[in-house]
Parts: sequence; C-alpha cells; structure tokens
Amino acid sequence: MKHILSFLLLAATFFACTQEKPMAGNPVFPGWYADPEGIIFDNQYWIYATYSAPYEQQVFMDAFSSSDLVNWTKHERIIDTTSVTWVKRALWAPAIIQKGGLYYLFFGGNDIQSDDEYGGIGVAVADKPQGPFKDHLGKPLIDKFYHGAQPIDQFVFQDKNGSYYMYYGGWGHCNVAKLNQDFTGFEPLPNGEMFMEVTPEGYTEGPFMFIRDGKYYFMWSEGAWTGPDYCASYAIADSPFGPFNRIEKILQSDPAIGTGAGHHSVIHVPETGKYYIVYHRHPLNDPDGNHRVTCIDEMHFDENGFIKPVIITNEGVQAHSLK
Repeated sequence: MKHILSFLLLAATFFACTQEKPMAGNPVFPGWYADPEGIIFDNQYWIYATYSAPYEQQVFMDAFSSSDLVNWTKHERIIDTTSVTWVKRALWAPAIIQKGGLYYLFFGGNDIQSDDEYGGIGVAVADKPQGPFKDHLGKPLIDKFYHGAQPIDQFVFQDKNGSYYMYYGGWGHCNVAKLNQDFTGFEPLPNGEMFMEVTPEGYTEGPFMFIRDGKYYFMWSEGAWTGPDYCASYAIADSPFGPFNRIEKILQSDPAIGTGAGHHSVIHVPETGKYYIVYHRHPLNDPDGNHRVTCIDEMHFDENGFIKPVIITNEGVQAHSLK
C-alpha cells in the first residue's frame, strides 16, 4: 500500500509539472476594442482601449485589469463625453501614465481634419487606475496640426532622466514634445522647438516607445487601419529624439489567424525578460473595419537586441502572475 501511495504521489507530481499553464486566448476579452495601451500598476496588468465603433458611438472608454494575463475584470466607462465636454465624437487611442499618486489618461477627440475644427489631444486625471477620469484642462492639450501631424494617437513616455515626452501624430507624420511637470502644456525641446518631427520611414500612426539595455525602441503602425495591410514596425536609437531608422516589420496579418494587426503597446514585466505585445486585429472574413479585437502575444529579442517577428496566435500567452 505504501508503495502504491508513493507511486501515485510521484505520478501526480509529474503530471502537475508537465501541464501547461492556462492560456489567455486571443482576443483576451470579448467586445470590439482597439488601440490597446497595456501597462502595469500596483501588481496588476491593465489594458485601456478604444471602444471600436462608428465615431458617433465612440464616446467612452473601458479598461480591463488582470493579475495573471488570463482572467480580466472590465471597468466600464472610465471616461466619457459627459466628463470631457469638448469631445463630441471619436474618443480614442488612450495612453496612460502614473505620476505623484495620480493617473493621467491622454486621448484623442473629434478626429479633426484641419486647424479650423475643434478637438485634438486631451488629458484627464483620476486618483485610481479605474477612474473615473475627469478632464484635466477643459480644453485640448494639442489642438493644431504641427509639421503635418494630425493630433491623434499620443503616447507618453518617461525618460531615464525623469522627463516626460509625448509622441503623437497621424497622416504619416510623427512629432515629439516635452510635457511640463503638471501635464498642462509643453516645454521647449533641446533644439528650441515645442514640437519636433521624428517621422520614420513607413510611419502612419500609433507611436510607442520603450527602453531596453539603454537603447530606445521606437515603434509605430503602417498601412490603413481598416485594411489587412495594417502592421507595425520599429527602430532603435540612442536618444529619445532619434534618428529613428526603420529596421523591419515585426507585427502583421496571418491569413490563418487574423488581419490588420497593429496599433500596439508593450508590457515588460519588471526584473524579467518577459515582454508582451498588446495589439488589435480584425477577425478573419469580417469586412467591418470597426470590428477590432484586443490580443496579447509574446515578443522576443535575438542575441543582438533586435526584435524577432511576432507570431500572432489564437492561444495567446500563458498565465503570468505579478505577485
């Protein structure tokens, strides 16, 4: 009997050790969501996303939190046009950062097509990551076209020296600007400009930046957001101001999985080599451009620090707890 119990215990241990962890699956949560900003706050993964719908219906944002990348909690209407009254339509492309115990949510509003229209990039603030977020300024932070960049698709990046930079822009142009300390405006850049163009080859929209091994990895989306050619590429630079010379495409459609993979962000799990790319894509055989879903897959680097092409999957990523 003793030998049988020992065998059963050994078998159970072997079985447990050889089983794969639960997988998140893609999309990671139900619903039409795009332009996902993935980040870690207080031992929780967070994703902030555009509600992907016709612009007149795109008037709020939801957020999602998880302790393990697999099980997600939905936080509804963390911001909407009742709290940002200057936005009438097309509330989109969230970017978020924590500073001084507060959470600042940056967004695009109204999809302006010229300097004669009212809208652009705004900022809201809350004391919790799930909001509710309230308008920080009562007006747009950027409401004009500079260097041809439509004021949309902002990403806020904290540099090693503590400075905060905003990368933004649509219509094939990308600018960088230095935010002031209370996120109410901008300060001059080292070259004296308030807005400096840093557009890399192939750029359409959706910039993102992170630092790895002292290098600045700058990423962006290419192609038409409603189409199957939407994808993401990257550059590596020694400075937050570039130059950003395009290296290669690293996120794109797979005809067996999904199309239009792009407008992504990156989550790095602190003190590990784990990098996750959070992105949206279109389901197969679905012609509606607003039908976009949020997905997560792993991102890997080669021995020289270059990003390997991402393999997009239906399985997603394994559970990974932050605790």
